[in-house]
Amino acid sequence: MLEVTGLHAHYGRAHILDGVTLGARQSEVLALLGRNGAGKSTTMKSIMGLVRPTSGAVRFRGEDIAGREPFEIARRGIGYVPEERRIFADLTVLENLDVGRMPASEGLAAWTVERVFALFPSLAAMRTRTGGRMSGGEQQMLTIGRTLMGNPRLILLDEPSEGLAPVVIERMAETILALKREGLTVLLSEQNLHFARLVSDRACVLEKGAIRWEGAMEALMTDEAVRAQYLSV
Repeated sequence: MLEVTGLHAHYGRAHILDGVTLGARQSEVLALLGRNGAGKSTTMKSIMGLVRPTSGAVRFRGEDIAGREPFEIARRGIGYVPEERRIFADLTVLENLDVGRMPASEGLAAWTVERVFALFPSLAAMRTRTGGRMSGGEQQMLTIGRTLMGNPRLILLDEPSEGLAPVVIERMAETILALKREGLTVLLSEQNLHFARLVSDRACVLEKGAIRWEGAMEALMTDEAVRAQYLSV
């Protein structure tokens, strides 16, 4: 579904990504782990076209999309849920969902408002509430719902558990597993190792813009040396 090969990216003269290589299979949850500043968000933004890679390839379903505009990438079937959520605070839940609407991907059932509400029942109860009057957890659900309305095959989730209460984090984990069962591929950027373990099949560990470890999530959880070297604070 997704192949990233030798990806380099800069912010000005700062070299942020140093040859990132990773791959995500269909219906898989791949966790991108690392300390703050390791390059997780930049990797996602480079895949989405929000940061233009200086070199390397990003292949989505066999097509190299590196350097394309974000709207072109979205139309090909990649959805992006940013760390900052970025809902429209003055629009209602229904209006926010409508903004994200795009044609269905071939071979996949179309996401509708009703399907989003079935996934997030609490949103159904506040369909006319404006985004600015919602809690952080509710806004995160709305952001994911809006992304799903674009009918993606691959979803990039940047720090979805950040700032959420434990009960909401558990609900978010259930949501990601439900999306996997729907056949979606998820690339998850996280610092919360417990949350990543709940949902992820495999993990890539980033440090200073490079992949330092890759393997099964359970293998990472049993490797104390790797966790201590790259993930401990």
